[in-house]
Amino acid sequence: MRMVIWLVLLFVAAVVAALTLGTNDGLASFYWRGWRMDLSLNLFLLLLFGGCFGLMTLMQSIDALLTLPKRARLWRMAQRERSAQIALREALAEFFGARYSRAQKAAERALNIQAMTPDLAQDGAFMALAHLVAAQCAHRLQDRRGREEHLRLALQTAQSTSGARPQEEGARLLAAEWALDDRDAQRALSLLAELGPGVARRTQALRLKLQGSRLAHEPLEALRTARLLAKHQGFSKAAAQGLLRSLACEALEEARDVDQLRVSWQQLDAADRRDVFVAARAAQKAASLGAPDDGRGWLRPFWEAIADQGDDERRALAEALVPCMPGLGPEWLQRLEFAVQRFPRDMTMAYALGHALAERQLWGKARLMLEQAGEDRELSVAARRRSWLRLAEMADNDGDAERRARCFESAARLGD
Repeated sequence: MRMVIWLVLLFVAAVVAALTLGTNDGLASFYWRGWRMDLSLNLFLLLLFGGCFGLMTLMQSIDALLTLPKRARLWRMAQRERSAQIALREALAEFFGARYSRAQKAAERALNIQAMTPDLAQDGAFMALAHLVAAQCAHRLQDRRGREEHLRLALQTAQSTSGARPQEEGARLLAAEWALDDRDAQRALSLLAELGPGVARRTQALRLKLQGSRLAHEPLEALRTARLLAKHQGFSKAAAQGLLRSLACEALEEARDVDQLRVSWQQLDAADRRDVFVAARAAQKAASLGAPDDGRGWLRPFWEAIADQGDDERRALAEALVPCMPGLGPEWLQRLEFAVQRFPRDMTMAYALGHALAERQLWGKARLMLEQAGEDRELSVAARRRSWLRLAEMADNDGDAERRARCFESAARLGD
């Protein structure tokens, strides 16, 4: 098909030439002193075009001859650049294949090629990237001295080169990640603090900050970072909820007295304070520190909306309220009785009400509910044991040694 097109174009050119040049009767005359030369206009045009073509060809040949050394140098530089690119690609391939020693050698070969070529040595972005690959390989090989040296050179090269900002940011993020691998949380956090505002908000930077905060035992800072990650969809919804809940509970556990616990509770985000499990853990911590009133105050909003809680939430609320029973007011009995009426098959509600009745010294109703709770296998072992121990205490107050011994025996049989 291509040959047919060329033949058609050739025929068209022949026809146009025949029609144009065939009827041209013009002359071109040239005078030089006493001489005169006449040429047909067609021949003159052909010679003119041929002369221009020959002159251009001659000029291009001379230019090619004069620029031959320069083109040879550019060709050699291109070959070396190609070799350096191949070495860097080989280093990346070997690194992803977990052949770190080979990858490091390939990266260093790329650096040597660049260093031996002055024109290529000006490519700071390439040099910084090769240093980062070599540093990452050294880190995998537990060569900290080599890692730090390549990292220093990468940062130095990137900072002195325009357009190498991504390499500099990558070097700082990698340095923070390596510090976390070395269990040096303070250095990791200091490196992350040196990042610009835009880089510090990236998902990877937030992940590293979260790990560093947890390693440094700073649960509140870790909680704030985790919330930012959840906002940026750094975790799935379920994983984010579990992580935030765990960090909030960890922050509460750091409290050593009631005042610290209150401060930690106020520093939590409103969404965390609305979490049933976080509030339950805070109440249990308050009870262990001798402040059951605070614990009941944090649990009250959830008990007032008990009808909206699920099974796990009700169980957590009941188990958190029981340690906060000392000093329980009579208004709680109404809430607990409503919960039992609303969920008659939920033994955790009866378990909480039984302990509340015992706290208010309503022994008869309390004994019946606590015995039911102690026998119910759906309750946790800790809740059942607490019920039997409370029954033993009540029997001791009544002076019934036999029933007291029987309750202690039932508690002991539950095991761990």
